[in-house]
Amino acid sequence: MIELVLGIGNRYRSDDAVGPVVADRLAALGLPAREHSGEGAGLIEAWSGAGRVVVVDATQSGAPPGTVRRLDAGAEALPVGMFRYSSHRFGLAEAVETARALGRLPESLVIYGIEGRAFGFGEALSTEVAEAVEEVVRRVAGE
Repeated sequence: MIELVLGIGNRYRSDDAVGPVVADRLAALGLPAREHSGEGAGLIEAWSGAGRVVVVDATQSGAPPGTVRRLDAGAEALPVGMFRYSSHRFGLAEAVETARALGRLPESLVIYGIEGRAFGFGEALSTEVAEAVEEVVRRVAGE
């Protein structure tokens, strides 16, 4: 059973808000989901002590907007450059690798990345990303 879902992002940067939007939807379904800024040290602290964790974040990899990827971060390194950096350049990918080196990864860490289209100022998700929200909510709820 999932012990924690972290939705990473900024609600005021268009598609970067996809993590918090998914977290809101999952929390409404009764899952232990909450929003997180994505700052690396804070992520390591947030998942500390949790056995099964799911993280949802926007990606920028060049894939078509709305593309959903499921990554098993416990088994493999995250692709370099796929996830946006925090303002301190220590974000999700760096947090995962630092936690791995320190022996602080959760027993299970699954990351859902949703490819964004727009990351400028604004509160609306692009159409493709909004459609992907439903898929990710369904998949996470089924884990």
